[in-house]
Formats: sequence, C-alpha cells, structure tokens
Amino acid sequence: MEPRLKAYKTAEKLMGNRFEITVIASNERWAQAKFDLAITEIKRIEKLLTTFDEHSQTNQINAQAGISAVKVDREVFDLIQRSLRISAITDGAFDITYGSIDKKLWNFDQTMKALPDADIAKSMVRLINYKNVLLNDADNSVKLKEKGMRIGFGGIGKGYAAEMAKALLIREGVESGIVNASGDLTTWGTQENGKPWTIGIADPNHKNVPFSYLNVTNMAVATSGNYEKFIKINGQKYSHTINPKTGLPVTGIKSVTIISPNAEIADAMATPVTIMGIKAGLNMINQINHLGCIIIDDNNKIYTTKNINLQ
Repeated sequence: MEPRLKAYKTAEKLMGNRFEITVIASNERWAQAKFDLAITEIKRIEKLLTTFDEHSQTNQINAQAGISAVKVDREVFDLIQRSLRISAITDGAFDITYGSIDKKLWNFDQTMKALPDADIAKSMVRLINYKNVLLNDADNSVKLKEKGMRIGFGGIGKGYAAEMAKALLIREGVESGIVNASGDLTTWGTQENGKPWTIGIADPNHKNVPFSYLNVTNMAVATSGNYEKFIKINGQKYSHTINPKTGLPVTGIKSVTIISPNAEIADAMATPVTIMGIKAGLNMINQINHLGCIIIDDNNKIYTTKNINLQ
C-alpha cells in the first residue's frame, strides 16, 4: 500500500512577515527537513535585501548614493535589473527608489490630522526616480546617481523570496506545496486529494472572510490592500500606498489582487495598479500575457481583467 499523502505546514516570521509553508508529503520528518532548507534560504535572501542591517548589500548601495558604485552579488544585481524593467512597464508607479521618502512626511498613525502640503510632498519625492539607478553589467555594480537616494525591496522582496523558496523545494523533490508570505503566495502541484489549490480572495471589510475563491496550481497570487493600513482625514480614507510622482496617498481602491505564474511579478504589480487607478491599471494588466487582476473599489464594486473567472 502506498503511504498516505498529507499536507504539512510550518510558519515563521521572516523579512518582517509571516511566512507559512505547506508541503504535501507522506512523511513528517522528510517534510520538516525541507522546511528547514526553505527557511534557511529565505533568511539568506533577507540578509542581502534588508534595510535594517547596515552591512546588507542594499544598505551598502544606499550609503554610497551620489558617491560611488557598489559591487553586489549577481542575484541582487539581477533583482534590481528586473525591478527597473517593472518600473519602465508601470511608468514609474513601481519604483525601488521609494526609500528616499522621509518618514516624517507619512506616518500612518492616528496623529495625522491633515494631508501634507502638496508642494512639500512633491519636493520630498524628487529623489524617487528609477532612471537614476545606474547598473554596470560588466562588474555587477550599482550606483544611485543622487545623494540621499535610497532603494528598498518592500514591493518585490517577499515575492522574490517566496519564488526562491519554491524553486528550492521543487529541486528537493517536493511535488506540491504553497509558500505564503503574508498573503503573497505561490503554489505548485495539487492538494493531497489531487484537486487544485483553492485560494480565497480576502473581503476588504472582513479580513478573515473570503468573498470569492480561485482554483489555482502553478500560480502565484498577491494582494495589496489599504484595509490594513490607512488614515481618515475629513472622512476620506487615504491608503498607506504613496504615489511616487506626487508624494500623496492614493484613494478609491480598497484592494488589488494579481494572479501570475511568478510570485515576484505578482508582488511587484499589485501596488502600481493601486497607484494607476482602476482603468489604467486594468488596461495595463490586460496587455501583459499570463497576468490577471481583481480590483475592489471603495464602494465594494469588483473589477477584473478579461481572463479572470471568479467562483
């Protein structure tokens, strides 16, 4: 008789997020050994990308902004290069140089009673410009052109780590699983009963109640929602997502869910759609092969790209 397949799970706080890993296996000890490898891999990536450790490669680049180029691992170089491509596709709505926004401009706590002055906001985002990230392919070096510029991987790092953990688990013989980085998740294979994975799309008003389901396999899903962090000023909700062109927060959209074969792309595309708005966002996603998008606006109206069938 063949050993019974079961879903084994583990969860750990990594990269400032709760990572939950599921593998389908017939043996708990075997599953545990695979979990350990995946967690070690995510910690390795965190060390490269974090801005909380002055020795990380990200912070070495930031420390030399406006001064000199910094040699980095090819992996970091490639991630930056892919990030710049996404910036070009989204016309700068996705931009890893958002790190230069001063926290004084936006602190999403309840003390904020008014929007910052539009001119001040605009002057503070002047350093956000992906075109000022200079890459040298010959020696894997990265230079930020202007003093005060900072990069950060908050919009793509989780998805990248999930994708790398998945690739490692597949190499290790895990035929089915999920890596879920606080709602940005990537799936492969099937459930233990052979059926596809079922992903709930969160209802922005009731965080733990899905409003619909998607059946997926070998797909990644990422959601960016302002129902987690927002402030109210004069009765209007402002999300924690800042438009890098204006320095002001976006309004009108509660959540954006991206479906893609790759978690890194899903993660990176969710925020720009929020910034671009419903019409421009859907229009962009509709033009990119293998990407789907679900948007919920402030009035709970649902918009989807052409290729989405909600259950």
